[in-house]
Order: sequence, then structure tokens, then C-alpha cells
Amino acid sequence: MRIIKAVCLGLAVSALAACDSETDKIGNASTVFRVLGKNDRIEIEGFDDADVKGITCYLSYAKKGGLKEAVNLEEDASDASVSCVQTGTAIEFNEQAVAKPQQVFKRSASFAFKSLQIMRYYDAKRKTFAYMIYSDKIIDGSPKNSLSAISCYGGAPADEKQIVGLPNKQIAGSCIIDTAAKK
Repeated sequence: MRIIKAVCLGLAVSALAACDSETDKIGNASTVFRVLGKNDRIEIEGFDDADVKGITCYLSYAKKGGLKEAVNLEEDASDASVSCVQTGTAIEFNEQAVAKPQQVFKRSASFAFKSLQIMRYYDAKRKTFAYMIYSDKIIDGSPKNSLSAISCYGGAPADEKQIVGLPNKQIAGSCIIDTAAKK
């Protein structure tokens, strides 16, 4: 009876973990063959930053396979990487909305206590976004992390015509910045 309850709970947690963040599956690479269950692998996903139009982040992370994964009892390694790129003709954002660090991605990495997350930081002085991926636990996290930075001055300059007649808009390199107070 306990085994059935554990399996049901594991499946419920797996279903909820799949809904954590809206990402697009890009692919995976098998790293360890498992006779039963899925192989250990590195998974690759991509997502668009909801508050910063024109930036897409790609992440890769280690995923354990085997029977324990099937019932969500396996804890994934803390190894992960993030790379963010400009995917739009311009990067558009409200400066006040991105001023404070914000979690833009979170996924469960174990049965109950470990998660993988991406935080976005905005450097207003340099007009640069920094995205950091790391894992944490309720009691003991990991210092392993990866960082990706995108500067407003790294791409083709935004067209001034895009902001003509629009109040509270300014251009900084490839960024169109809304300086109005956040509603």
C-alpha cells in the first residue's frame, strides 16, 4: 500500500513539475544508458523572457534516468548552463519592471526539495541583462552556477522611427526602453 501511495504521489509531483515554466524542448543528449527507464541525459530547452521582449534564453541541465525517474524519486545533478540571445529586431522592456532581480524560470529537480531556477538581473548603468542559473535545496544549495549577459549595445541599433510620438520611450543601442512608471 505504501508503495502505491509513493508511486501516485510521485506521478502527481511529476505532473506539477512539468507545469513549472513554459519552455520549448529543443533536444537532449544521452549520457548514460539505462536498461530500465529513460537514459541519463542532458536536456536543452528555450524560453522567451516575458518581461523583456526580444530575448530568448536557452538552458541545458543534467537529468537522471532509470526507474527512480519514473516515480520522481531521483535527484538531478546541479550541473546546468544558460545562454541568452537577442532574437528580436529590438529588445523592448519597461525599466521599472525589470529593475529588481526576478525569477524567470523554475523547475523541480528532485522529489520535493530541490529546484533549478534562473534569475534575471538588470544593470541600469550599463543597460545590460544578466541571467544566472543555479540549483537550491531547502537546507543546502549548490554553488554551481552559470551566467549569461546581454547588452543593449551588442546588437544592431534600434530604429528611432519606432518611438516617434510615443511618450516615455528612449533608445539605448538595440533596446527600446519604456521609462514610464510600471502600472
